[in-house]
Amino acid sequence: MDNITQIPASFIEKNTHFPSLIEALRSAFSDQDTLVPMRHHPDFPNPEVQEDSTLLLMPAWKPGKQAGVKIATVSPKNGRFNLPAIQGTYIYLDALKGGILALLEAKSLTAKRTAAASALASQYLSNKNSDSLLMIGTGALASNLILAHASVRPMKTVYVWGRDQSKAINLCEELKDAPFHIEPVMDIEDKISEVDIISTATLSKDPLVLGKYLRPGQHVDLVGAYRVDMREADDETVKRAEVYVDTFQGGLKESGDIVIPLKSGVLKEADIKADLFELASQKKTGRKGDGEITMFKSVGHALEDLAAATYYYNLFMSNNV
Repeated sequence: MDNITQIPASFIEKNTHFPSLIEALRSAFSDQDTLVPMRHHPDFPNPEVQEDSTLLLMPAWKPGKQAGVKIATVSPKNGRFNLPAIQGTYIYLDALKGGILALLEAKSLTAKRTAAASALASQYLSNKNSDSLLMIGTGALASNLILAHASVRPMKTVYVWGRDQSKAINLCEELKDAPFHIEPVMDIEDKISEVDIISTATLSKDPLVLGKYLRPGQHVDLVGAYRVDMREADDETVKRAEVYVDTFQGGLKESGDIVIPLKSGVLKEADIKADLFELASQKKTGRKGDGEITMFKSVGHALEDLAAATYYYNLFMSNNV
């Protein structure tokens, strides 16, 4: 264990170049040579906060090349302890011999790869001239989603909404030196119809994106709501949008944004246009016209973790030769 490389959050935070990370994910999705079992995500009760936590076990491997598993917990009420909702470790393995090569801090790894996946999807689904974004949510993912989207589209204006206005203000202050204007907003309805891209990263059980406010040409990026009893967009959004998912494996089973409309008949499985495997390999195309409303639902995938872990491991080793 003494020889295992430790890759801390500080390295991940300082050494993320979103265009390169996005390309690493595009390559992983298009090559389709990564083996990914269905992840395990049992819930367990936390009586003290009266809200279940979730344990995530997410393995993946490229035979003879790389392998790894993420062990993480999601505790929605961690805000009361001044802790992030997501915590964990990524174990990066020698796929041939089975030994542990590195341990990576999983919260930062997850935030970066999740944001990169959304930006990858945006390249296929948002209009190329999209220059405004509404960020709904102020957690660890929010700043990463903003920066990732801005790395693939000519972003000029970003609005931030959160249930706690002070957190929205703090996020805007954090990104005040970014090459776009950023400001907090009090109400979603005031800006939702103005922007080109709407990105959400919340644990909401009630829809925050209401389809009646959407206009033609927008792209909706749904990243939170990781359980079947959570959702960030309403039925009207699903009806009006062309729907895409990160993977069919998880997307059809794990989030209320897809599961609830499927169960009610608002959405049929055949209505879902493509996943990132099909988009990245060019087996399916994304946006068909400037006037389409597109919706991308991300639930996360172990392929993304492995691709990102490989990206950071290679960076770390090259910087420490």
